[in-house]
Amino acid sequence: MSDFVRIREEFEQALLLVNRVSALNVMRKAIGTSPAIEVVEQVVVPVMEKIGAGWERGSIALSQIYMSGRICEELVDGILPPGSPVRGKDQPKMAIAVLEDYHMLGKRIVYSSLRAGGFELQNFGRTEVDDLVGRVKREGIEVLLISTLMLRSALLVKQVKAKLVESGSDVKVVVGGAPFRLDDQLWKDVGADGTGRTASEALTIVSEVIGGIGWPSLK
Repeated sequence: MSDFVRIREEFEQALLLVNRVSALNVMRKAIGTSPAIEVVEQVVVPVMEKIGAGWERGSIALSQIYMSGRICEELVDGILPPGSPVRGKDQPKMAIAVLEDYHMLGKRIVYSSLRAGGFELQNFGRTEVDDLVGRVKREGIEVLLISTLMLRSALLVKQVKAKLVESGSDVKVVVGGAPFRLDDQLWKDVGADGTGRTASEALTIVSEVIGGIGWPSLK
């Protein structure tokens, strides 16, 4: 049994018991031997996806998935804080949003990772299709990141992209979340300009997208 397998089991148990102290201790122990971003991707993300799948099957209570998400969001904020004093310099206007989905953890991880990597971006939180399109246009967003957990939400990206194109916007859309990991062609089907399977991949993808529209990347 690998260390991450054991750590995931301990972390999952702590979350299902809604024991924030135990969850924090598991994370601290893991970070003592591995980089924080690796711990997030190898422990937090798969455990939350497993808990989410359990809730959809009916084996895990709504209160457990809700509190697990809240605990994980707090922990991620603590271990992936903003880190670059030159964040935002010579970058296009960027934003990240959760599209008609109630699971904010994926967005929080990517948001924290990008800011720690030197990117500046607005946090639009949870939003719906028309509200998101309107805000992107009003605020002149040039790179939009969309996070989803449920397939229904992922499919709505197609509407967002179509409405943006119809309005004359050439904003680049980058997507991520469980549906896009399960189907590696889904991002193309919904008209996105890129996708990342992990938070660390998001850093690379966003940098490439920025470079592709004529802005200096951080690579």
